[in-house]
Amino acid sequence: QVQLVESGGGLVQAGGSLRLACVASGRTFSTLSMAWFRQAPGKEREFVAGISRGQDTTYDNVSARGRFTISRDNAKNTVYLQMNSLKPEDTAVYYCAAKSYSIHYAYWGQGTQVTVSS
Repeated sequence: QVQLVESGGGLVQAGGSLRLACVASGRTFSTLSMAWFRQAPGKEREFVAGISRGQDTTYDNVSARGRFTISRDNAKNTVYLQMNSLKPEDTAVYYCAAKSYSIHYAYWGQGTQVTVSS
């Protein structure tokens, strides 16, 4: 089992920045692929960014590309999401997710709320 604990959410004004962190435990972190998803009120959960075991990154959310950066620190068992130039539409609960060698993300954190005021 993998346990994921997110932190770093909060209230920020439009144009501001936040850095989310997710600490993983229960499995060797370097063997995990990690990702961030988000879910806004009344909307489906959507993929924001992912980072592989080999540090390859993907950004499938068009609005996040160029503003958000995902990174990982294997020594700290932590994945980060740096979010810059935040917009009110970025308001959502942000979830950290992990997978080992499966297709789907099997492990999820409890989520951290990000609220961007206009």
